[in-house]
Amino acid sequence: MGNRYKILEKYNFQVPRYTSYPPATQFKEAENTDQHVFWLSNVTGEISLYIHIPFCARLCHYCGCNMRVANTYEPVSDYLAVLTQEIKRVRSHLVDDIKITHLHFGGGSPTILKPGDFSRLVMYLNEVFPFDAGIEISIEADPRNLTEAKIAAYAQSGVNRISLGVQDFDEEVLRLINRPQPFHITYRAIQLCRNYGIHNINFDLMYGLPGQDQASITRTLGLAASLKPTRIAYFGYAHVPWMKKHMNLMPQDRIPGPGSRYILQETGAAILEQEGYTAIGIDHFSLPDDSMVGALREGKLHRNFQGYTTDTAKTLIGLGSSSISAFSEGYIQNRADLRTYMNDVRNGDLPSHKALAFDVNDYPVARLIEILMCYLRVDLSEIKTQFCLSDDYFDEAKKRLMLMQDDGILKLEGDVVEINPDYRVLARIVCDAFDAYTIRGSSLKKHAQAV
Repeated sequence: MGNRYKILEKYNFQVPRYTSYPPATQFKEAENTDQHVFWLSNVTGEISLYIHIPFCARLCHYCGCNMRVANTYEPVSDYLAVLTQEIKRVRSHLVDDIKITHLHFGGGSPTILKPGDFSRLVMYLNEVFPFDAGIEISIEADPRNLTEAKIAAYAQSGVNRISLGVQDFDEEVLRLINRPQPFHITYRAIQLCRNYGIHNINFDLMYGLPGQDQASITRTLGLAASLKPTRIAYFGYAHVPWMKKHMNLMPQDRIPGPGSRYILQETGAAILEQEGYTAIGIDHFSLPDDSMVGALREGKLHRNFQGYTTDTAKTLIGLGSSSISAFSEGYIQNRADLRTYMNDVRNGDLPSHKALAFDVNDYPVARLIEILMCYLRVDLSEIKTQFCLSDDYFDEAKKRLMLMQDDGILKLEGDVVEINPDYRVLARIVCDAFDAYTIRGSSLKKHAQAV
């Protein structure tokens, strides 16, 4: 571990998560909504929808999401009324020849919605947008506010995948992050989902939280694997208190450092693979019969703002405050401030606030970063052929990769880049070598550290 730790320490830079390229830090304030309207009007074929519900019943101190605590249901009801208006307005700019293949509810906690409100929202979406017969409808769920009535409403509305926010099973860790969630609550949620026919169950687990150590992670991952969720996202906690001040409420001296984080990541990954899960990219694990494993083997795995996905739609339309849309021409982000978002929609406008139009050079880099993040391997010659690039197009990036090769992080043979699985946690660092927007050597705090 000694030499490996030195390598990890050497490359522990602040880099994007690369759920998009260019990264969201490059988005600029939009002058108006004209670009948004134009891009919407160009959309045809398959569409993926993302619905953001920015409310939670309680603040978790590790949380990096765009959310607010709702002490009553009134602000949630008001938001749903405005969201419905935005849905109608966005649909008015789309052509008829579209179909929705994926629908994902994120937050916040979408499970804060009352059963009837959730059912009506899905029904309205299905009236406004044509759902594909094989649509995947997924929802991020807080087990603490799941009830049988809610799960019944999800099943009746066609939800066929549910992601349970677990984070950890250790009660001391959960206390330190202000997320009391006894094991029996998560266990009951799983049983209810399965009783109502929702068998595609994901777990969200985190390493790097205060109070975690190798023994506690071993217990947590053992418990998680015993419950046999279809997928497990086991990702590193992103400590960004300059962006989310409430993260300072956690005991800073109990947050694991880079070396400890790496041990936690390795320990958890080893347990999951021993339990029969297939490693996907840098932080996902799936049972062998899951569609994500099939996508990995068939070269059809993708990565978007929700992470790794089997979603093949070329367009992602985000609805709700702070949500991001991905078009073939670029990205659009809605206003994150809830009041401003609602005012824009009520005034008859689209609530788009930030935008980024792709440069011609963004397309090949975006594709190779997606491939690297999914498969830890990319053939640059294939990228150059696909995008008609010159032979020397990636030469500067390859010089940076050669330094990483000397440290054992990757192998570079001609145009083939292959990341050493022992250093999969540094995949973002390898991607950063191709990032034209990186200010190399900058001390600006924009992202979480790599390890």
